[in-house]
This record gives sequence, C-alpha cells and structure tokens, in this order.
Amino acid sequence: MRSLLLTVAVAALAALPLPASAARRIDCQMRFSLAGWSAFYKTASGSGTVTCSNGQTMKVRITTKGGGLTFGKSEIRNGLGKFSEVYAIDQILGSYASAGAHAGAARAAEAQVLTKGPVSLALSGKGQGWDLGIAFGKFTISRR
Repeated sequence: MRSLLLTVAVAALAALPLPASAARRIDCQMRFSLAGWSAFYKTASGSGTVTCSNGQTMKVRITTKGGGLTFGKSEIRNGLGKFSEVYAIDQILGSYASAGAHAGAARAAEAQVLTKGPVSLALSGKGQGWDLGIAFGKFTISRR
C-alpha cells in the first residue's frame, strides 16, 4: 500500500507544470515596418512578424505613442527587433517603455532598446523621413 501511495504521489508531482525559471529561454526576433509623424505628440503604426527559435511565429500590429519636444515624419521598412528573456512567444505582447533622442534627415538609421518587465526589445532599422527632438512614450505589440 505504501509503495502504491508513493508511486501515485511521484506521478502527481511529475504531472505539475515546471516553474518559469525551469523553462527554456527561446530566441525571438521581429521583422517590421513602421511609419508615423510627430508634432509635440509622436505616433506611428505598423506591422511585423515575430519568429522564435522553437518554431513559433506570430503576426503582430505595432503602435507607438508619446509626447515630448519632437517634430517630423518617418518611415522604417525591414526593421529588426531582437527580444531577450523570452520563454514563450506570448511574452512579447504588450507595451514597452521607450525614451529616445533623435535627429535625422532623408535616409536615417535608428536603434533603440525598450523594456517590459524582464523582457527587453532591441530595435534597429533604416528608413526615410525627417525628424528632430526628444520623445517619451510606449511601444505596443498586439496580435494581428
């Protein structure tokens, strides 16, 4: 009887989900396009696709909003975002805090790091447009 009880207890423990710390970290990146404007208030929207090393993919919608002393118009095509500290693709969804200083004309390159709790997102891309200023706000990723 004792042996049977011990076997049942071990089987029940084995069926429990592993804690997040025991889960495997996955590498995820996002290819995206983004276009927007600013006149004291900065806004942009776009779309992309997130691909992870475990084979999962997700089509996403991107919106950015913020305020500050900023003026301009810009467009990024074929941008790249790299996520860190991701254990499941759904962790990339949500709003990331951003802050940046920028100046550009015609063809410009931009890089920025955003955070959302333990998840970080490093963005890079080349684009066209003109802008000048300092902007603070949020960068939101949702399912498309």
